[in-house]
Amino acid sequence: MTATDMKALLCDEPGKLTCVTRPRPEDKPGHLRIRIEAIGICGTDYHIYGGNQPFLQYPRVMGHELSARAMGDSADGRIKAGDLVVVNPYLTCGTCHACSIGKPNCCENIAVLGVHTDGGMCEEIVVPEGNLYPAGDLSPQAAAMVEFLAIGAHGVRRSGLAEGSSALIVGAGPIGVGAGLFAHIAGAEVTLRDTSPDRLALAKAIIPAAKTELVSEMADTVYDTVFDATGNIGAMNAGLNYLAHGGNYVLLSVVKGDLSFADPEFHKRETTLFASRNALKVDFEHVMDCMSKGLVPVEKIGTHRTTIEGAVEDLPRWAEDRGSVVKALIEVSA
Repeated sequence: MTATDMKALLCDEPGKLTCVTRPRPEDKPGHLRIRIEAIGICGTDYHIYGGNQPFLQYPRVMGHELSARAMGDSADGRIKAGDLVVVNPYLTCGTCHACSIGKPNCCENIAVLGVHTDGGMCEEIVVPEGNLYPAGDLSPQAAAMVEFLAIGAHGVRRSGLAEGSSALIVGAGPIGVGAGLFAHIAGAEVTLRDTSPDRLALAKAIIPAAKTELVSEMADTVYDTVFDATGNIGAMNAGLNYLAHGGNYVLLSVVKGDLSFADPEFHKRETTLFASRNALKVDFEHVMDCMSKGLVPVEKIGTHRTTIEGAVEDLPRWAEDRGSVVKALIEVSA
């Protein structure tokens, strides 16, 4: 491998991963070159590997949960060469209606690193300077978990969750665990519900104060706020049944299919329904602040680790064993 080449994990087609050598990316105006330190493997990455991500073009370098070292100084002086940074992977147009009202997380022309364009499962990438946030005293592993936790934190912030209120999170995968954790940090009484006792046990280790409940054994209880993180249209349609009158229903999941509620049930509760997509800078900053304060048990969340080379075998294995994995990390050696 020459000095102009780098290692990358390539998903050539559904079900096929290879560790390849490819040219390092070219510099771009307004962008900063960064050296990847750690990558969180997301459910989206498992879907890409499995061929279940719609409209995706192969081959693709996956990876959007990223920490990295800056390889130069940013123009505005916020970032110096060698600084650890968290990558916001949402590449936005800056001109559409959503961007103009301060909601770039739902930009009409959004592209996500590792999904719509090649991502960070490699040694170096070039990213718009505004998408990089100084990570301060965080470890590279913790910094790589910020993006997925920010999704849950964004949903909690949108919900207007009140301290002392009750919150139900349906789906105890990584996004659900993130929502539960930040609902707990916001002062809510949290219940996590799932079909898998293994996922609930992992979630309980991360949020000891939370109650856990199997779907098959669920109690006849209603909650001030219900978050759906299942990725299952049936569960999303059923979530209203668990919501108290005057409550808020937050959909963190997005799936193909139609939402269907009985209007009398929706109306009599005076339900407030929120879609929650991606995250904003304020959510990234909130997660990093909570991590710095020791409120996020990063070692319990980062359950599995591998390398770019090792991920060729490890990622497919973890894709088949999601019940034992909260967050798997790829660590990139210098």
